[in-house]
Amino acid sequence: MSASKQKAPTKTIGFWMAVPLAVLQGVNVVRAALDPEGFAAYMGAPLVAAADASWVMIYGLRTAFIAVLVSIFLLRRDLDALKWTALAALLMPLGDAWVAQQAGAAVSMVARHGAIAAYVLITGIALFAAARAVRA
Repeated sequence: MSASKQKAPTKTIGFWMAVPLAVLQGVNVVRAALDPEGFAAYMGAPLVAAADASWVMIYGLRTAFIAVLVSIFLLRRDLDALKWTALAALLMPLGDAWVAQQAGAAVSMVARHGAIAAYVLITGIALFAAARAVRA
């Protein structure tokens, strides 16, 4: 394909699959900040003591970094950065599933984390394909 006929990043499925991941990370930041105890329970690892809420805030700050970084990659339309980020991001929902399972969370909660991991994996595959299509 000539340069004039290259596919624009915003015309790929992978790009648009990555958008909700950034948005939902931002939502998680707000939820963790406003209601750390409720957010911990939602994630499947309820706090043993209210004083442990600072750990949820640490999670929230790291999530804020991820949300901003992915948003920057989206704004730059950097499919190469997004594809590798999606691959690395698989650690989060898989780790969340393991932590929730270890904390005795309901099977449905652990499965939700598994479903998120599946979505991230599919997004990563779509981003690898999108990056190839844009370069073609």
